[in-house]
Amino acid sequence: MRAVVQRVTASEVRVRDQTVGQIGPGLLVLLGVSRLDEEKDADYLADKITHLRIFEDDAGKMNRPLIDTGGEMLVVSQFTLLGDCRKGRRPSFVEAAPPEKAARLYNYFVDQVRLKGILVATGQFQARMAVSLLNDGPVTLILESK
Repeated sequence: MRAVVQRVTASEVRVRDQTVGQIGPGLLVLLGVSRLDEEKDADYLADKITHLRIFEDDAGKMNRPLIDTGGEMLVVSQFTLLGDCRKGRRPSFVEAAPPEKAARLYNYFVDQVRLKGILVATGQFQARMAVSLLNDGPVTLILESK
């Protein structure tokens, strides 16, 4: 699994001009599932992301995790994160999980984050989405489960 994690003051995802997910301060997570991923990969990233110390403490240092801030998370499935652009000019997506597996592990990841007490909003799986965000910092990190 690959995740692009952005600290945001607000984020929203729209499908056909309708908001399907929206959060205030917290994290926008773009999540890509590979064909080799399993539940343990989702467990690892759910734990890692919710405990990343990337929110400011009283001294202004990045020292607090989402789980301690009361922040929210917006999770958007994005298979293009598995695109391989090393050869040619068209990305190869052979490493991306098939839709059925990707949907199952995406939903499993969301469930694991919710079990940690985080309010989670989501995009719509396999839909063309418009994602907006107000990046805070900016803070953007890339995490992988492997």
